[in-house]
Amino acid sequence: MKKILTKFIALSSIALFMLSACKKDGVQVTSNGGKPGALTASTTTPALDKTKLADTTKIINFTFTAPDYGFSAAVTNTLQIDSAGDNWANPKSVTLGTKIYKQGYSTADFNSLLLKLNLAAGVKSQVNVRIVHSVSASVTPVYSNVVTLTVTPFNLISYVYVPGSYQSTNSTLQWQPTTADSLVSPTGNGVYTGYVYFQAGSIFKITPAKNWNNAYGDAGGGKISLSAGGNLTAPSAGLYLLTANLNAGTITYTAYNHTWSLIGTAGVDWNTDIQLPFNQNNNAYQVTYALNSSGQFKFRADNAWTLNLGDVTPVTGQLTSNNGANINVPSNGNYVVSLSFGNPLLAPTYTLLKQ
Repeated sequence: MKKILTKFIALSSIALFMLSACKKDGVQVTSNGGKPGALTASTTTPALDKTKLADTTKIINFTFTAPDYGFSAAVTNTLQIDSAGDNWANPKSVTLGTKIYKQGYSTADFNSLLLKLNLAAGVKSQVNVRIVHSVSASVTPVYSNVVTLTVTPFNLISYVYVPGSYQSTNSTLQWQPTTADSLVSPTGNGVYTGYVYFQAGSIFKITPAKNWNNAYGDAGGGKISLSAGGNLTAPSAGLYLLTANLNAGTITYTAYNHTWSLIGTAGVDWNTDIQLPFNQNNNAYQVTYALNSSGQFKFRADNAWTLNLGDVTPVTGQLTSNNGANINVPSNGNYVVSLSFGNPLLAPTYTLLKQ
C-alpha cells in the first residue's frame, strides 16, 4: 500500500509540473504593432547665422516621447531629416543612444547636416524631420509624426580674390577679379589662405567678390582695410602662401620659394632634372618636353628628394608628397607638363597636354 501511495504521489507531482509548464508556455508576449512617439521641435525656423559658427549654443532641440510596443522593448531611435518633396528617398539619419529622447544642434552642426542634403546655400528651403523606431530587423519600424522646418543654410567655404599686376604679362589681363587667384576660408570664419605666385614688384588688392564693388588695400604695417586705397605689394618674386585675416584686418606672406623639376625615365633618367620654369600667364610651373610611355616620372623641389610629389591612387590629376606613386605617361610624344598650386586645402595638381 505504501508503495502504491508513493507512486501515486510521484505521478501526481509530474502531472502538476506538466500542467504548470503548459500554463507557462501559454503566456506569450505580444506586440501591439508599435505606437510611435510624438516628435516636437523647439522652433520651426532655426536661425542659421554664419557669425555664430563657433558658438556651441543649441539653436534647435528635438524631443520625442518613447514608442509603445505593448511590452518592454529595446528600441533603436533614429532621427531622419530630408528635403521636403523628396518623400524620404534620401534622408540623412542620426542614430540616438538607448533611452535618449532628445537631440540638439548648434549652428555649425545643424548647418552641416543641412548641406549634406544638397540644399542651396542662401536660399530658404523646407525640410522634414521624423523619428524612426525599430526593435529588430524582423519587425517593421514605426515612424513619428513629421515636423517641417523652414531653413536657410549657408556655405561653410567662402572665398576672396586677389586681382593685381601679377596675373599676366599682358596688361589688359591684369587687375581682373574674375580671373584672379583666390584665397579660401574652409569654415567661413574670416581667415583666408591660398598660394599666389608673384613677379618682382607685383602689386595687388583683395576683393570679397569677383568685382570691384569693395576692395581691401594697404593700411600699412601688415594691415589691410576696405577704406585703404593703396595697393598691396608682394615681398619679392616667388610663390607665397597668403593669409588674409579679415577679422583682424591683417595680411601675412609665407615664402614657398622652391624651384621645381620633373625627373625620371619618362624624361631622361632618375638622376637628371628637367626644370619647370613658372609660366605667369598660365599660373603654373611648365615645360614642353618629349616623354616616353615606357618610363615614369615625379616632380621634385630644388633638384633634391627632400620634397617630391607623386600620383595619388586612384589617379585623379592630384599629387601627394606622402609616398606618392610614380607618374605614368599615356603614350610617346611631346607634352606640355604643368604643375599647379592654388587652394591649400587641395593637393597640388598636374596635367599632361600632348602636342
